[in-house]
Amino acid sequence: MLHPALRRELGLRDLVLLNFAAVAGIRWLAAAAHAGPGSITLWLLAALFFFVPSALAVAGLSSKYPDEGGLYVWTRESFGDWHAFLCGWCYWLNNLFFLPSLLMAGVGMAAYAMGPGYSHLAENRWYVIPTALLVLWAAFFANVVGMKTGKWASNLGGAATYAAGGLLILAGAAAFLRQGSATPLDIRPEWNWEKMNFWSQIAFAFGGLELGAVLGGEIRDPGRTIRRAAWISGLSASGFYIVGTLAVLVLLPAEGISILTGLVQAGESAAQSFGAGWLSPLFALLVTAGIAGQVCAWLGGCARLPLVIGMDRHLPVSFARLHPRWQTPHVSLVAQGVACTVFLVVSQLGETVRAGYQILVDMAVITYFIPFLYIFLAAYRFGQRASGACGALVTAAAILLSLVPPAGVASPWLFELKLLGGTAVLILAGRMGFRRWRTPAPAA
Repeated sequence: MLHPALRRELGLRDLVLLNFAAVAGIRWLAAAAHAGPGSITLWLLAALFFFVPSALAVAGLSSKYPDEGGLYVWTRESFGDWHAFLCGWCYWLNNLFFLPSLLMAGVGMAAYAMGPGYSHLAENRWYVIPTALLVLWAAFFANVVGMKTGKWASNLGGAATYAAGGLLILAGAAAFLRQGSATPLDIRPEWNWEKMNFWSQIAFAFGGLELGAVLGGEIRDPGRTIRRAAWISGLSASGFYIVGTLAVLVLLPAEGISILTGLVQAGESAAQSFGAGWLSPLFALLVTAGIAGQVCAWLGGCARLPLVIGMDRHLPVSFARLHPRWQTPHVSLVAQGVACTVFLVVSQLGETVRAGYQILVDMAVITYFIPFLYIFLAAYRFGQRASGACGALVTAAAILLSLVPPAGVASPWLFELKLLGGTAVLILAGRMGFRRWRTPAPAA
C-alpha cells in the first residue's frame, strides 16, 4: 500500500485535546448519575479492566505500526485483509449511527443554553434538524480544509469539555460543603438484571483512544506522540467520569436525573443554590461546544479509514483520492457527511421510523466493540498477553451485556431478533461489499 501524502499537522497538545474530545463524552455523566452512585464503582472497574488495556494496546501497536489507518492497519497485519476490512467497516458504520445522536444531544443542550424560554426547542424537529445539519456540515468543511484548521475545532471541543467538567466539579464540591449530598453516596453497584445493559455503556464511554492512532500519517513523531497522548488524555478522562458523576449526584437526587437533560438540571441546581443565574447557561454553552468538538473529531478521524481501505483497493478507488489543494480525504468526508445527514433526518420523521432508528443506535454499541476485539487480539498476538486477554474478555462481556434488553422493552425476544439480525445484516453487507469492491493491485 502506498502511503497518502498527508500533512503532519498534529502535535502532542493537539492529540491530547482531540483524544479528550473523543473519549470524554460529557453526556455520559447524566446517564451514569441516573443509574445511581454504584456507577462510580463501575467507572473504576471499567478504567482498570478496559481503559488500561486499551491504552496499552494503542500505545504498543501505534509504536509498531504508526501508519495512517491505525486499527485497520493493526488488524490487517495481524489477521489479513478481510478481517481488517470488517474491523474498519464496523468502526465506520458505528459512527454513522453515533454522530446523529450526538448532534441531537448537542443542539438540545444549545436550546437550554439560550434560556428557559427556548428549552422547548429541544423537542422541535424544525429546530433540531437544521441546527444539527449546520453543525455537521461546518465540521465537514473544517475537516476538508485540513487538520491545520480542523484541529482547532477539536481543540476547542476538548478545552470546553475540560472547562465544563471543572465547573461542574467545583459546583458539586461547593454544594457538598454547604449542604451535603442530594444522593446518599453508597457506591456499591446494584447487581440486578435491569441494570446490566448499562454496564456495556460504561465501557463504551471509555472508547476513543484509538481514534488518534487512525490519524497516524498526520501526527508529528506518531509512535512517541500517540503513546504519550493516550496516557495523558485517558487518565484525564477517567478522573473526569468518576469525579464528574459524583458532582452530579451531589447536586441532584439520582432518581430525578434525566438521561437527556441531567447536565442542564445540574447546572440549574447549582445556579439556584448559589444565586448565580449566569451559571446554568454558561454550563450548557460549554457542554454544547464540547459536543460540537466531539463531532468534528469523530467525523475527521473516521474519514481516514475509507481512505486507507480505498488505497488497499477494498473500496472504490475514489475513496483513496486526496483533495488537490488541501490534501485531505474529501471523498470519504462527503460520503460520511451525506450518510449522517440521511440518518439524522430519518430519525426525526415519525414514531415508527424513530423506533427503527433506536435499534440502529443500540447496534452502534456492538459494531463499536467488534473493532475492539480485533485491537486486543492484535495486541495479544504481538506480545501484550495479559492486557490483550483482559481487554478482549471485557469487550466480549460488553457485547453480551449490550444484548440484555433495557427496562421497558415490550418484547425482549423481538428486541434480540432485531439487534442480532440487524448486526448480522451489516456484517453480511460488509462481506458482499468486500467481494464486490476488491480489485487486484496494478502490475508493477
